[in-house]
Amino acid sequence: ARDGGATRARGSRAVSRADAGRYICRATNKHGSAVRSVVVTVEYEPSIGETGCPAQRLWVEGTPAELACAASGNPPPRVACAKLGDGQDPPPASPNVTRAHAGTYQCQATNTHGSALRNVTVAVEYSPVAVSLRVLPSANVSHGASFSVECRAEGLPTPTYGWALPPANNLRFAADNRSVAVAGAAAANRGLYTCTATNRHGRRAGSVMVQVDESRLALVASLGSLGAVTAVGLVAAGGYYLKSTACKKGEYNVRDAEGSSEAACLHRQRHDRGEIYGIQLTQP
Repeated sequence: ARDGGATRARGSRAVSRADAGRYICRATNKHGSAVRSVVVTVEYEPSIGETGCPAQRLWVEGTPAELACAASGNPPPRVACAKLGDGQDPPPASPNVTRAHAGTYQCQATNTHGSALRNVTVAVEYSPVAVSLRVLPSANVSHGASFSVECRAEGLPTPTYGWALPPANNLRFAADNRSVAVAGAAAANRGLYTCTATNRHGRRAGSVMVQVDESRLALVASLGSLGAVTAVGLVAAGGYYLKSTACKKGEYNVRDAEGSSEAACLHRQRHDRGEIYGIQLTQP
């Protein structure tokens, strides 16, 4: 009988793990009795369950890499895990986790009575990296044209995006905030566009410089000034006098890069044929 249990009758049956334990054997006849204690050990093949070896693992880049998987069995089984597809054991606990550790591992528990297999999937989370910005169609934008700035980053969980950029009233952000579109580029839209990608493990930023090319605006202003000089020449010859919204026709400094018609008269000089106004065109 099991020590502390009921007496068992003679007979045979299939052994189970529950049979393991200490038994008291007693022999009796008319001359007396003898007692002996017997310890029964039940050996059995390995098994791997969710409790000792979860099928889904979440690792974080930079933390120690260790794939622990416990199995039951008697004798105690040896457990070895290898990443499927490359046949290599996972690195020991001392190296840190990298994104290359992500994948499916197969763990095998083995003892003298057999073996058991279990697949374990490892996901590796990491802070945003490789933030890149792209300006479409180009980072050199013509005045009045439209353009967009797109931001991309790697990271797990998927990063969220934030922007630091020149303030203007012609900006439109995408629903996921990964891009910003600009309609009718003006001087206010030129400058540094910075995108910051963020998740629970950290943040990373990237920047790009956008230039608004106003050469077309300067050309229009130059042609207008040329016409103004012609008009001044006609005045000196007794011809026509044309009014200007800023000052007399002559040379101007185009100060408003967004296309305003206002200009500032720079200077004038006396000449034996009349007043000649100097012309100077500059970008803001």
